[in-house]
Amino acid sequence: MFKITRDKFKLDEVFTISRGSKTHAEVLTFEIDQGASGRGRGECVPYARYGETLDSVEAQIQDYIDNGDSARFPPGAARNAIECAILDAEAKCNATTVWEMLRQPVPQPVTSAFTLSLDTPEKMRASAAKHAARPLLKIKLGTADDMARLEAVRAGAPKAAIIVDANEGWTAEIYTDLAPHLLRLGVQMVEQPLPAGQDDMLSEIARPLPVCADESCHDRASLPDLKGKYDMVNIKLDKTGGLSEALALRDAARAEGYTVMVGCMVGSSLAMAPAMLVAQGAEIVDLDGPLLLAEDRTPPLKFDGSTIHPPEAALWG
Repeated sequence: MFKITRDKFKLDEVFTISRGSKTHAEVLTFEIDQGASGRGRGECVPYARYGETLDSVEAQIQDYIDNGDSARFPPGAARNAIECAILDAEAKCNATTVWEMLRQPVPQPVTSAFTLSLDTPEKMRASAAKHAARPLLKIKLGTADDMARLEAVRAGAPKAAIIVDANEGWTAEIYTDLAPHLLRLGVQMVEQPLPAGQDDMLSEIARPLPVCADESCHDRASLPDLKGKYDMVNIKLDKTGGLSEALALRDAARAEGYTVMVGCMVGSSLAMAPAMLVAQGAEIVDLDGPLLLAEDRTPPLKFDGSTIHPPEAALWG
């Protein structure tokens, strides 16, 4: 039996990026119920930036239920939920684990970044101070007035490592002006400073700190266009269309000399669980979705501060 549900998880605080704000994580859950053998589940987050809505992705999943063959769909949220549910169901049916099925190493705990959403400098400083003990903070920026926010976060968390996500919000001129200050404030990496499709200038201007492709990198087919512009790729299962392509992208990116970040949309522990397999050995892990929620799945992923432990079988895998 197949089942599609729309689930809504309240966020602990309003979450804002350069494209807008949200108070809840709205996700689609695809479930394969095998009766006594157990059930397999997959979660996805439709993303408007890529032309997805809850309705459009639900229609794709229903199409799969009716006709099979999710490979017909473009890489995206629907394929991710379908594949993760299939893998979970197969593992439970065969009394094994997904990592054994895919010949991956046993997942170990990883340390995740914690994201500070875009806000006034005063509020971002307070948020940074609240989370100053975390080893890695990710700052959402992407406006023409970000310098004060950078200074405020560094003042609030003077010892934390910092990475910055502009969410396509800067121009080449803004990034060039900010780059020396990013270095001065100890920022270790900047994610997607320019809009995807308008990022050729990254091959012409100085990149004094590593630049990570997010919206410019979806799957392995994205890699040729990143050459000379980016140093790192951000792998998200909702972009690759599932775990298999995410693992393949990780290996292909490494082979081409890129370092690896594993990220997420704002979702529950069920969405983060499969990404734990991709996160093994990644230079940066950003799977903090559950830390941003006021409510989560049962059982949730276990967090010790910013350290994420592998999922229990009852959650996924």
